Amino acid sequence: MKTAILFVVMLLVLIIPHEWGHMIVAKLCGVRVFEFSVGMGPLLFKWEKGGTQYSIRLLPLGGFCRLEGEEEAVDSPTSYSSQPNHKKIAILLAGVTMNVIIAILAITISNCITGVVTNSIGEVSPDSPAAIAGLQAGDKIIEINGSETNSWEKVSEGIGSYDGKGSLVLTLDRKGEKVTAEVTPKYNEEAKSYMIGITAGITKDLWECIKQGPTRTWQLNKAMLQSFAMLFSGKLTADDVAGPVGLVRVVDQAASYGIAPYLTLLALVSLNLAIFNIIPIPGLDGGKIFFIILKVISGGRINDEMEYKATLVGMALILALFVLITFNDIKNLFG
Repeated sequence: MKTAILFVVMLLVLIIPHEWGHMIVAKLCGVRVFEFSVGMGPLLFKWEKGGTQYSIRLLPLGGFCRLEGEEEAVDSPTSYSSQPNHKKIAILLAGVTMNVIIAILAITISNCITGVVTNSIGEVSPDSPAAIAGLQAGDKIIEINGSETNSWEKVSEGIGSYDGKGSLVLTLDRKGEKVTAEVTPKYNEEAKSYMIGITAGITKDLWECIKQGPTRTWQLNKAMLQSFAMLFSGKLTADDVAGPVGLVRVVDQAASYGIAPYLTLLALVSLNLAIFNIIPIPGLDGGKIFFIILKVISGGRINDEMEYKATLVGMALILALFVLITFNDIKNLFG
Protein backbone atom coordinates (compact mmCIF):
# COMPACT_ATOMS: atom_id res chain seq x y z
CA MET A 1 0.00 0.00 0.00
CA LYS A 2 2.84 2.35 0.94
CA THR A 3 4.58 1.70 -2.40
CA ALA A 4 1.36 2.37 -4.32
CA ILE A 5 0.89 5.70 -2.51
CA LEU A 6 4.49 6.74 -3.14
CA PHE A 7 4.15 5.77 -6.81
CA VAL A 8 0.96 7.84 -7.20
CA VAL A 9 2.57 10.78 -5.38
CA MET A 10 5.53 10.55 -7.76
CA LEU A 11 3.23 10.61 -10.81
CA LEU A 12 1.38 13.64 -9.47
CA VAL A 13 4.60 15.50 -8.61
CA LEU A 14 6.01 14.77 -12.06
CA ILE A 15 2.96 15.57 -14.19
CA ILE A 16 0.98 18.26 -12.33
CA PRO A 17 3.83 20.84 -12.23
CA HIS A 18 4.57 20.00 -15.89
CA GLU A 19 0.99 20.82 -16.87
CA TRP A 20 0.90 23.79 -14.48
CA GLY A 21 3.92 25.22 -16.30
CA HIS A 22 2.06 24.97 -19.61
CA MET A 23 -0.99 26.65 -18.07
CA ILE A 24 0.83 29.57 -16.41
CA VAL A 25 2.88 30.47 -19.48
CA ALA A 26 -0.18 30.05 -21.71
CA LYS A 27 -2.13 32.51 -19.54
CA LEU A 28 0.83 34.93 -19.56
CA CYS A 29 0.80 34.72 -23.38
CA GLY A 30 -2.94 35.51 -23.49
CA VAL A 31 -4.06 31.98 -24.37
CA ARG A 32 -7.35 30.79 -22.91
CA VAL A 33 -7.06 27.67 -20.74
CA PHE A 34 -10.31 25.70 -20.79
CA GLU A 35 -9.42 23.23 -18.04
CA PHE A 36 -6.65 22.31 -15.63
CA SER A 37 -7.21 18.87 -14.11
CA VAL A 38 -5.56 16.95 -11.31
CA GLY A 39 -6.17 13.29 -12.09
CA MET A 40 -7.79 11.54 -15.03
CA GLY A 41 -11.12 9.87 -15.73
CA PRO A 42 -14.53 10.70 -14.22
CA LEU A 43 -14.98 14.18 -12.74
CA LEU A 44 -15.24 14.44 -8.94
CA PHE A 45 -15.08 18.18 -8.20
CA LYS A 46 -14.77 21.32 -10.27
CA TRP A 47 -14.69 25.09 -9.83
CA GLU A 48 -14.09 28.00 -12.16
CA LYS A 49 -11.70 30.90 -11.79
CA GLY A 50 -10.44 33.38 -14.38
CA GLY A 51 -12.23 31.61 -17.19
CA THR A 52 -10.56 28.27 -16.42
CA GLN A 53 -12.25 25.17 -15.00
CA TYR A 54 -10.14 23.56 -12.29
CA SER A 55 -11.07 19.94 -11.62
CA ILE A 56 -10.27 16.89 -9.51
CA ARG A 57 -10.79 13.57 -11.26
CA LEU A 58 -11.14 10.02 -9.99
CA LEU A 59 -7.86 8.44 -11.13
CA PRO A 60 -4.82 10.08 -9.48
CA LEU A 61 -2.59 9.24 -12.44
CA GLY A 62 -1.30 12.65 -13.44
CA GLY A 63 -3.45 15.34 -14.99
CA PHE A 64 -3.83 17.58 -18.01
CA CYS A 65 -4.13 21.17 -19.23
CA ARG A 66 -6.53 21.92 -22.11
CA LEU A 67 -5.83 25.04 -24.18
CA GLU A 68 -8.03 26.73 -26.74
CA GLY A 69 -6.80 25.92 -30.23
CA GLU A 70 -4.30 23.32 -29.09
CA GLU A 71 -5.74 20.37 -31.00
CA GLU A 72 -6.95 22.26 -34.08
CA ALA A 73 -6.61 25.76 -35.49
CA VAL A 74 -9.10 28.23 -33.99
CA ASP A 75 -9.56 31.73 -35.39
CA SER A 76 -9.45 33.55 -32.05
CA PRO A 77 -6.87 35.93 -30.52
CA THR A 78 -6.96 33.86 -27.32
CA SER A 79 -6.24 30.52 -29.03
CA TYR A 80 -2.89 28.74 -28.96
CA SER A 81 -3.00 28.29 -32.73
CA SER A 82 -3.20 32.08 -33.26
CA GLN A 83 -0.09 32.88 -31.21
CA PRO A 84 3.26 33.87 -32.75
CA ASN A 85 5.87 31.10 -32.85
CA HIS A 86 7.97 32.40 -29.96
CA LYS A 87 4.94 32.27 -27.64
CA LYS A 88 4.05 28.74 -28.76
CA ILE A 89 7.61 27.58 -28.08
CA ALA A 90 7.58 29.29 -24.65
CA ILE A 91 4.35 27.47 -23.74
CA LEU A 92 5.75 24.12 -24.91
CA LEU A 93 9.07 24.56 -23.09
CA ALA A 94 7.34 25.48 -19.83
CA GLY A 95 6.46 21.87 -19.00
CA VAL A 96 10.01 20.60 -19.51
CA THR A 97 11.36 23.53 -17.49
CA MET A 98 9.09 22.63 -14.57
CA ASN A 99 10.37 19.03 -14.64
CA VAL A 100 13.94 20.32 -14.37
CA ILE A 101 12.93 22.60 -11.47
CA ILE A 102 11.23 19.66 -9.72
CA ALA A 103 14.44 17.62 -10.10
CA ILE A 104 16.53 20.43 -8.57
CA LEU A 105 14.08 20.84 -5.66
CA ALA A 106 14.01 17.07 -5.00
CA ILE A 107 17.81 16.87 -4.97
CA THR A 108 18.07 19.97 -2.75
CA ILE A 109 15.65 18.49 -0.17
CA SER A 110 17.59 15.21 -0.32
CA ASN A 111 20.78 17.21 0.31
CA CYS A 112 19.23 18.78 3.41
CA ILE A 113 18.30 15.34 4.75
CA THR A 114 21.58 13.51 4.13
CA GLY A 115 24.04 16.40 3.99
CA VAL A 116 26.53 17.05 1.20
CA VAL A 117 30.22 16.34 0.84
CA THR A 118 32.60 19.28 0.94
CA ASN A 119 36.29 19.84 0.31
CA SER A 120 36.86 19.48 4.07
CA ILE A 121 38.39 16.35 5.59
CA GLY A 122 35.99 14.19 7.59
CA GLU A 123 38.43 11.58 8.94
CA VAL A 124 42.13 10.82 8.61
CA SER A 125 43.11 7.13 8.71
CA PRO A 126 45.83 6.32 11.27
CA ASP A 127 49.31 5.75 9.79
CA SER A 128 48.08 6.88 6.36
CA PRO A 129 50.06 9.28 4.11
CA ALA A 130 47.67 12.05 5.22
CA ALA A 131 48.30 11.32 8.92
CA ILE A 132 52.06 11.20 8.37
CA ALA A 133 51.86 14.60 6.61
CA GLY A 134 49.95 16.07 9.57
CA LEU A 135 46.52 16.49 7.95
CA GLN A 136 43.65 16.79 10.43
CA ALA A 137 39.90 16.25 10.42
CA GLY A 138 38.23 19.57 9.62
CA ASP A 139 41.02 20.80 7.36
CA LYS A 140 39.61 22.31 4.17
CA ILE A 141 41.67 21.38 1.08
CA ILE A 142 41.68 24.51 -1.07
CA GLU A 143 44.49 23.66 -3.50
CA ILE A 144 46.42 20.64 -4.77
CA ASN A 145 49.65 21.42 -6.61
CA GLY A 146 48.40 24.95 -7.16
CA SER A 147 45.04 23.92 -8.66
CA GLU A 148 41.91 25.10 -6.85
CA THR A 149 39.86 22.37 -5.17
CA ASN A 150 36.53 23.94 -4.19
CA SER A 151 34.67 20.60 -4.07
CA TRP A 152 35.37 17.00 -3.03
CA GLU A 153 35.18 16.03 -6.70
CA LYS A 154 38.10 18.38 -7.40
CA VAL A 155 39.98 16.95 -4.39
CA SER A 156 39.50 13.41 -5.76
CA GLU A 157 40.65 14.52 -9.20
CA GLY A 158 43.72 16.18 -7.73
CA ILE A 159 44.74 13.09 -5.77
CA GLY A 160 43.86 10.85 -8.73
CA SER A 161 46.21 12.85 -10.98
CA TYR A 162 49.23 11.68 -8.98
CA ASP A 163 51.60 9.72 -11.24
CA GLY A 164 53.71 8.01 -8.60
CA LYS A 165 56.52 10.56 -8.67
CA GLY A 166 57.38 13.02 -5.90
CA SER A 167 54.56 14.24 -3.68
CA LEU A 168 51.42 16.37 -3.74
CA VAL A 169 51.47 19.85 -2.25
CA LEU A 170 48.19 20.54 -0.45
CA THR A 171 47.12 24.00 0.65
CA LEU A 172 44.76 23.77 3.60
CA ASP A 173 42.45 26.13 5.44
CA ARG A 174 42.80 25.13 9.09
CA LYS A 175 40.42 27.18 11.23
CA GLY A 176 41.05 30.25 9.09
CA GLU A 177 44.81 29.77 8.87
CA LYS A 178 46.45 28.76 5.58
CA VAL A 179 48.68 25.69 5.99
CA THR A 180 50.78 23.80 3.42
CA ALA A 181 51.50 20.06 3.58
CA GLU A 182 53.34 17.62 1.32
CA VAL A 183 51.69 14.22 0.94
CA THR A 184 53.00 11.16 -0.88
CA PRO A 185 49.98 9.06 -1.93
CA LYS A 186 50.10 5.30 -1.55
CA TYR A 187 48.86 2.93 -4.24
CA ASN A 188 45.83 0.89 -3.19
CA GLU A 189 45.70 -2.47 -4.96
CA GLU A 190 42.00 -3.00 -4.22
CA ALA A 191 40.92 0.43 -5.50
CA LYS A 192 43.57 0.42 -8.28
CA SER A 193 44.43 4.04 -7.55
CA TYR A 194 46.60 6.27 -5.37
CA MET A 195 45.07 7.31 -2.03
CA ILE A 196 46.15 9.40 0.95
CA GLY A 197 43.77 8.03 3.60
CA ILE A 198 41.10 10.69 4.07
CA THR A 199 37.31 10.76 3.85
CA ALA A 200 35.10 13.65 2.84
CA GLY A 201 33.51 15.91 5.40
CA ILE A 202 29.69 16.07 5.40
CA THR A 203 27.73 19.24 6.07
CA LYS A 204 24.02 20.00 6.42
CA ASP A 205 24.56 23.72 6.11
CA LEU A 206 21.40 25.01 4.40
CA TRP A 207 23.18 27.31 1.95
CA GLU A 208 25.66 24.59 0.96
CA CYS A 209 22.81 22.09 0.43
CA ILE A 210 20.92 24.62 -1.73
CA LYS A 211 24.07 25.56 -3.66
CA GLN A 212 24.82 21.93 -4.48
CA GLY A 213 21.24 21.21 -5.62
CA PRO A 214 21.73 22.35 -9.25
CA THR A 215 25.26 20.88 -9.30
CA ARG A 216 24.14 17.41 -8.20
CA THR A 217 21.17 17.59 -10.58
CA TRP A 218 23.52 18.34 -13.47
CA GLN A 219 25.76 15.42 -12.44
CA LEU A 220 22.69 13.17 -12.35
CA ASN A 221 21.67 14.46 -15.77
CA LYS A 222 25.13 13.73 -17.22
CA ALA A 223 25.05 10.19 -15.83
CA MET A 224 21.61 9.66 -17.34
CA LEU A 225 22.70 10.96 -20.76
CA GLN A 226 25.66 8.58 -20.62
CA SER A 227 23.20 5.74 -19.95
CA PHE A 228 21.15 6.82 -23.00
CA ALA A 229 24.33 6.75 -25.08
CA MET A 230 25.16 3.26 -23.77
CA LEU A 231 21.63 2.11 -24.66
CA PHE A 232 21.96 3.28 -28.26
CA SER A 233 25.50 1.86 -28.53
CA GLY A 234 24.34 -1.56 -27.36
CA LYS A 235 26.19 -1.52 -24.01
CA LEU A 236 22.80 -1.54 -22.30
CA THR A 237 19.88 -3.73 -23.40
CA ALA A 238 16.10 -3.48 -23.21
CA ASP A 239 16.27 -5.45 -19.93
CA ASP A 240 18.03 -2.46 -18.37
CA VAL A 241 15.11 -0.12 -19.21
CA ALA A 242 12.15 0.20 -16.83
CA GLY A 243 8.63 1.37 -17.63
CA PRO A 244 5.66 2.04 -15.32
CA VAL A 245 5.53 -1.51 -13.91
CA GLY A 246 9.27 -1.63 -13.37
CA LEU A 247 9.16 1.84 -11.82
CA VAL A 248 6.82 0.60 -9.09
CA ARG A 249 9.44 -1.95 -8.06
CA VAL A 250 12.21 0.67 -8.18
CA VAL A 251 10.09 3.04 -6.05
CA ASP A 252 9.64 0.27 -3.49
CA GLN A 253 13.39 -0.41 -3.38
CA ALA A 254 14.30 3.29 -3.12
CA ALA A 255 11.70 4.00 -0.42
CA SER A 256 12.98 1.07 1.67
CA TYR A 257 16.23 3.02 2.14
CA GLY A 258 14.47 6.22 3.21
CA ILE A 259 13.06 9.46 1.87
CA ALA A 260 16.38 10.76 0.43
CA PRO A 261 16.84 7.89 -2.09
CA TYR A 262 13.15 8.24 -3.01
CA LEU A 263 13.67 11.95 -3.73
CA THR A 264 16.78 11.17 -5.80
CA LEU A 265 14.75 8.66 -7.82
CA LEU A 266 12.01 11.28 -8.27
CA ALA A 267 14.62 13.72 -9.58
CA LEU A 268 15.99 11.09 -11.97
CA VAL A 269 12.55 10.23 -13.37
CA SER A 270 11.70 13.95 -13.67
CA LEU A 271 14.85 14.53 -15.72
CA ASN A 272 13.99 11.46 -17.82
CA LEU A 273 10.56 12.91 -18.48
CA ALA A 274 12.06 16.28 -19.43
CA ILE A 275 14.55 14.73 -21.86
CA PHE A 276 12.00 12.36 -23.40
CA ASN A 277 9.52 15.21 -23.83
CA ILE A 278 12.00 17.43 -25.63
CA ILE A 279 12.95 14.74 -28.17
CA PRO A 280 11.58 15.83 -31.59
CA ILE A 281 9.04 13.01 -31.84
CA PRO A 282 5.67 14.15 -33.27
CA GLY A 283 3.10 14.36 -30.49
CA LEU A 284 5.59 15.32 -27.80
CA ASP A 285 6.46 18.90 -26.84
CA GLY A 286 9.79 18.54 -28.65
CA GLY A 287 8.00 17.31 -31.76
CA LYS A 288 5.67 20.32 -31.73
CA ILE A 289 8.64 22.68 -31.40
CA PHE A 290 10.37 20.82 -34.24
CA PHE A 291 7.36 21.35 -36.52
CA ILE A 292 7.16 25.05 -35.63
CA ILE A 293 10.78 25.40 -36.76
CA LEU A 294 10.14 23.25 -39.87
CA LYS A 295 7.21 25.42 -40.91
CA VAL A 296 9.36 28.54 -40.64
CA ILE A 297 12.26 26.99 -42.57
CA SER A 298 10.00 25.54 -45.28
CA GLY A 299 8.19 28.83 -45.80
CA GLY A 300 4.81 27.21 -45.17
CA ARG A 301 5.31 24.11 -47.33
CA ILE A 302 4.97 22.03 -44.15
CA ASN A 303 1.34 22.51 -43.12
CA ASP A 304 -0.93 21.52 -40.23
CA GLU A 305 -2.23 18.45 -42.05
CA MET A 306 1.29 17.08 -42.44
CA GLU A 307 1.94 17.71 -38.75
CA TYR A 308 -1.32 15.96 -37.83
CA LYS A 309 -0.40 12.84 -39.86
CA ALA A 310 3.13 12.81 -38.41
CA THR A 311 1.64 13.17 -34.92
CA LEU A 312 -0.53 10.09 -35.46
CA VAL A 313 2.54 8.10 -36.50
CA GLY A 314 4.55 9.48 -33.58
CA MET A 315 1.87 8.64 -31.04
CA ALA A 316 1.56 5.12 -32.50
CA LEU A 317 5.32 4.64 -32.08
CA ILE A 318 5.19 5.95 -28.50
CA LEU A 319 2.28 3.59 -27.71
CA ALA A 320 4.18 0.65 -29.24
CA LEU A 321 7.26 1.56 -27.18
CA PHE A 322 5.11 1.82 -24.05
CA VAL A 323 3.61 -1.64 -24.68
CA LEU A 324 7.05 -3.14 -25.38
CA ILE A 325 8.60 -1.69 -22.22
CA THR A 326 5.59 -2.72 -20.10
CA PHE A 327 5.80 -6.28 -21.50
CA ASN A 328 9.51 -6.28 -20.67
CA ASP A 329 8.74 -5.05 -17.13
CA ILE A 330 6.23 -7.85 -16.57
CA LYS A 331 8.66 -10.43 -17.99
CA ASN A 332 11.41 -9.23 -15.62
CA LEU A 333 8.95 -9.13 -12.71
CA PHE A 334 8.03 -12.79 -13.08
CA GLY A 335 11.34 -13.89 -14.60
